[in-house]
Amino acid sequence: MGGWAIAVHGGAGVDPNLPLQRQEEAKRLLTRCLNLGISALRSNLPAIDVVELVVRELESDPLFNSGRGSALTEKGTVEMEASIMDGTKRRCGAVSGVTTVKNPVSLARLVMEKSPHSYLAFSGAEDFARQQGVEMVENDYFITEENVGMLKLAKEANSILFDYRIPLPGTCAAGAAATNTPIRMNGLPISVYAPETVGCTVVDSQGRCAAATSTGGLMNKKIGRIGDSPLIGSGTYAGKLCGVSCTGEGEAIIRATLARDVAAVMEYKGLGLQAAVDFVIKERLDDGKAGLIAVSSKGEVACGFNANGMFRGCATEDGFMEVGIW
Repeated sequence: MGGWAIAVHGGAGVDPNLPLQRQEEAKRLLTRCLNLGISALRSNLPAIDVVELVVRELESDPLFNSGRGSALTEKGTVEMEASIMDGTKRRCGAVSGVTTVKNPVSLARLVMEKSPHSYLAFSGAEDFARQQGVEMVENDYFITEENVGMLKLAKEANSILFDYRIPLPGTCAAGAAATNTPIRMNGLPISVYAPETVGCTVVDSQGRCAAATSTGGLMNKKIGRIGDSPLIGSGTYAGKLCGVSCTGEGEAIIRATLARDVAAVMEYKGLGLQAAVDFVIKERLDDGKAGLIAVSSKGEVACGFNANGMFRGCATEDGFMEVGIW
């Protein structure tokens, strides 16, 4: 074992003209979350506790698209999803369609630990949350003034926005419809690529890996849409070799079972962590755009993306720490 390691992300795909102020805000949030996780690891908290702790912090800050600040559905409401996985015994929990649970990642962990199931959704997940006594809030808590404005733009453009804050070339407003050839998803045009899903992967000093991912999904998405974030093996995976959290074009990540494939090529091809990450990003996404963070049971940390950037940060027990976007 090579000691603990931690990685966090706030989404792949970044506007090259993103204002410096927003870049600095993102870096400060990622740094704060890294330091929170580092402190927990130095206190010998297990990996599964640390990923939940860090993702809760990300969900509670409206900067990225999870928890408070989540993207809005076509009806102007929030439907969130999250998953968590403990690599020690490959235990997992996931939720979708959550509308009043303050921290979806913690509900996902309760599904893992307090239910006979691995995945609960919509009214069933909400009922389970009430039974477990988790903190509940009104749906309005998750809605920000900025997101209301971006949903209006999305509806005017008659499009689904991956990142509702990012302007396109030739447009005058963030999230406005493209006037040039749009990116396509499943053969259908969408306007912007750059989701801001959040995630965390950790290996603790005992070599135990864990991963967690949380998101509000797409702006102006259809009611009931489920992406990759709550799907074990696609958006999240942890086993004895590694822990992985993905972000990006959900449909492409689902088709590639991207998170699990990192572990698979490590196991079956004998690749190291970074080589495995590079392989799946290059070979498994076809025309999709995505990114991921990963840690190995040896204390390694890696990231990869084929978008133009990814909000990310990582640190290891030997003192290495890095926060980046591009």
